[in-house]
Amino acid sequence: MSGSPGGDGSRDLAHRPDAAPETPEAPQHLLAPDLSGDAVGFAALLGKIAADRHFVCQSYKEKCLRRRIAVRLRARGIDTYADYARLLDTDPAEYDKLVDTLTINVTKLFRNWETFAAIARTVVPVLWDSPSSTLRIWSAGCASGEEAYSLAVLFHQFADAHHQVARAGRIQVMGTDIDRESLAAAHRATYLDAAFADTPPDLRARYFSAGSPAMVDPEIRALVHFARHDLIRDPAPAGQHLIACRNVVIYFGRDTQEELFARFHSALVPGGFLVLGKVETLLGPTRSLFAPVDARERIFRRV
Repeated sequence: MSGSPGGDGSRDLAHRPDAAPETPEAPQHLLAPDLSGDAVGFAALLGKIAADRHFVCQSYKEKCLRRRIAVRLRARGIDTYADYARLLDTDPAEYDKLVDTLTINVTKLFRNWETFAAIARTVVPVLWDSPSSTLRIWSAGCASGEEAYSLAVLFHQFADAHHQVARAGRIQVMGTDIDRESLAAAHRATYLDAAFADTPPDLRARYFSAGSPAMVDPEIRALVHFARHDLIRDPAPAGQHLIACRNVVIYFGRDTQEELFARFHSALVPGGFLVLGKVETLLGPTRSLFAPVDARERIFRRV
């Protein structure tokens, strides 16, 4: 995540859908004692995480951070932030588990199919007809790669339908996330049946191997690459024709959201497209940087 909490795409603390985020909430019986009054201990723990792991917690919403950290405190039977900070000093493996919890992501291939259908209808034809020799597509907060591969499939399907598969090599999809384990899963490109819940049967049959786990077709894998990237700390890659950052920015504070929207604007080529999650919207002055293409599906175009 920051990156994100969960990718659809959503992770880079990443990153949900129609009415409310789908990132799993911790059941009440798994939460540690109420530490809402321990502001000093909480701030000290966030400072330690930032110093030790360069994870900028302060850009995320405090409620989300407290809830996810509480999951780890309860798992280890710890009652205070100070005690947990001491545990992190002696147990490096716990640090990895903490970061995994902070960046937890729930995603599927073609998650929220109606959004992908809108992209196929309103974005892909426009970009395909552009004179650019390369179409750069960025899945920001990609988690385990489902969104990145889904976008590649949309473009390849269009090329195939128009007898232009020979030009499919111009498609370059980049998936980024802060979580190394998620990126490793994305590189493996294999998915269990649950990941296909939103995938149309014809696309699953055409672009994925049979059985479970299913592997992404080599034609699609060749169009996608992955890299570690922190949305907050790292510069946005320039020259993008489409940026999908779905259900990621909702986890950030308003100032960080506006900063990210401005970065996305700068990273897009003139006329490039931005796709957000269903519960996300442009804020403040950044609203003037984009024109709505499909307000319901949160598709915008750089102006």
